[in-house]
Amino acid sequence: MSDRHHTHANARVHDHDHHPDVPDCVGRLRAALEANGITLPSLGVDLPTFAGGWSTPLVALGNCNAETAQRLTEALVRAAIR
Repeated sequence: MSDRHHTHANARVHDHDHHPDVPDCVGRLRAALEANGITLPSLGVDLPTFAGGWSTPLVALGNCNAETAQRLTEALVRAAIR
């Protein structure tokens, strides 16, 4: 293994409990969206970044249809003007 690869590998966080709040964050986001009549079917934890131990796991928002995107936009606009 080259020193460069070894250094890169050491930059990873190998403790899979380093972000136990990520699934909870996804659950809170799902609940907040549902409270606004919005469902993102693909919403979830991005498993490769979460299980891979990278320091910042991603939340996968996924795809949605135009109607859902419009409802999401309206909810965000309402929240911004409060």
